[in-house]
Amino acid sequence: MTATDSASVSERPQELRTSGASTAVVALGVFAAVRAGGAVVLAVGAWWAGRSPVRVLGVSWDSVWYLGIAAHGYGRTQMWVASGLVQSDYAFFPLYPLLVRLAGGTPWAGLLVAWTAAAAAAIGVYRVGELVLGPRAGVLLVGLWAVAPHAVVLTLAYTEPLLTALAAWALYALLRDRWLWAASLAVLAGLTRPTGIAVAVAVSAAALHALLVRRSRAPEVWAAGLLAPAGWAAYVTAVGIRMQDPVGYFTVQQRWGSRFDFGAGTTASVWRVLTGGPAPLATVVTVGVLAAAGLLAVLTVLDRTPLPLLVYTAVLLLISFGGAGYFESKPRFLLPAFPLLLPLAAAMARARPRSAVMVTAGLAGLSYGYGLYLLLVARVPL
Repeated sequence: MTATDSASVSERPQELRTSGASTAVVALGVFAAVRAGGAVVLAVGAWWAGRSPVRVLGVSWDSVWYLGIAAHGYGRTQMWVASGLVQSDYAFFPLYPLLVRLAGGTPWAGLLVAWTAAAAAAIGVYRVGELVLGPRAGVLLVGLWAVAPHAVVLTLAYTEPLLTALAAWALYALLRDRWLWAASLAVLAGLTRPTGIAVAVAVSAAALHALLVRRSRAPEVWAAGLLAPAGWAAYVTAVGIRMQDPVGYFTVQQRWGSRFDFGAGTTASVWRVLTGGPAPLATVVTVGVLAAAGLLAVLTVLDRTPLPLLVYTAVLLLISFGGAGYFESKPRFLLPAFPLLLPLAAAMARARPRSAVMVTAGLAGLSYGYGLYLLLVARVPL
């Protein structure tokens, strides 16, 4: 081999890395453009309604609780006599409010953490899509995720951006057999939201598959499988110790009106809408989102999606469909389930670029309008 041939071969990986990096920048740019547009629309709508855009974006619903924890720590309880609900801030996992506190503890700090996490999530979602379907589909996957019905949450001081960032990068690490990275990110995801357990289950399931099917004997596989649930388990255990009740965390959730009822509450709400019962727009849209999620789940399985993505998505679907309470929040709970969008991204990648752009732009417009409705008109918890 000549010196020229050697140089040529050595340059190819660099060319691929540069190409991959530039496409990731494109994906981040698409996400930033879509969500920045949504933030502007929401800010203008808030101003038109006589409300502070910063408060709408940074101090809405659960954001109030996160800011309270960031400023004063845990210990706040709110009682509602009419409904009988007793809401404790122990329902909220600690990682996001800790980061907000480190960033300054203000609504702007909450937005800074959420927006930074959303950017990291967009690149992680792209990397997963690129690995499974290719670069073009990876970009489209990010675009579809950015225009989901509840994507307005990605511009609020909420935890979904942080969970999605940790989940996407953990899943990417799993697909690349980076076991300890995946487990570490799963631990952090488990400290972010109750649904962070989905990341831990995906890591542990992948480790079990590697041990039993692939006959792996690598110690990092064992370590990842055992370590992954540690974050989630640590917080649930800490709340149990604080309340002197082994299932104290689940008691807190039940007092909020949230419990796992194997889908009875979800079925009742869906049936009420389908039979023409009174329901606000948010409830109707939630039924549509759940139906679409079920269909996409079937397509995802038929497309032979990698096991870690299937397990992660299945756990999120189980929690969302099987949980009772706050029916209209279920689309938000499913927002981190970006693998559901893989079949759509694959189909759009086969279409002409102009068609893909028009579809994404149309969905963005609908997402903007629905986000305005949720935050400025609807009277249901987001």
